[in-house]
Amino acid sequence: MQPSAHNEHGFTLVEVMIALAILAFMMTVAWSTTARTADAKVAFEDIQVRNNELRVAMARMTRDIESAYLSDNEVQRATRERTLFVGSDEGDIDSLRFSSLGHTVLWADANECEQSLVAYYAAPDSEDRGKKNLIRHETRRLSEKPWKQRPAAIDILIRDVEGVKLEYYDERDKQWKPEWDTMSASAQKGRMPTRVRITVTIQSRGGKDIELTTEARIMLREELQFIAN
Repeated sequence: MQPSAHNEHGFTLVEVMIALAILAFMMTVAWSTTARTADAKVAFEDIQVRNNELRVAMARMTRDIESAYLSDNEVQRATRERTLFVGSDEGDIDSLRFSSLGHTVLWADANECEQSLVAYYAAPDSEDRGKKNLIRHETRRLSEKPWKQRPAAIDILIRDVEGVKLEYYDERDKQWKPEWDTMSASAQKGRMPTRVRITVTIQSRGGKDIELTTEARIMLREELQFIAN
């Protein structure tokens, strides 16, 4: 009995082209899915980094402001007061300077102490002049010299910030004030606001403004007075 013969033949050109088209389509879909996943991962990581930067910055501002203080024991005939609290409405990004008891001395022989002058202000970004950064400026000792002429640690607190609004609560008037100046001859001289409201505005990846708000409660509200024995 003769075994039956089988007709064997290869793929036709049309079948090969169809298979290649299907393979190319599947690879395109896989690549686009992988690319979208990678883009989403990068975007999520950027958001995490940005959120962490803002949390750290606002926590630091809160901690700094809560340690602000004034002293009634100024140097006689001094041209400038060493302890102060001056907040100015500067438009988009407000500025603030104040004496603080919050500095930590790390070295025993360092030319610094726990009393320092902290300042916040806006400065153009060094790489993109169209962007503004919030700067933290801290001198390590109090002095009668102009604060910008003193040795200081200068750090970028928040990069590419749209706005920083600082408001000061006056316990006497029960109102939020846009400015505060303990060096002026006004009713604010010699006393501190009870709270400072901090509102930071940044721009999201989609171009939408996002506001974050927190408050700092000042612990030492009246001038410190040291009585000699």
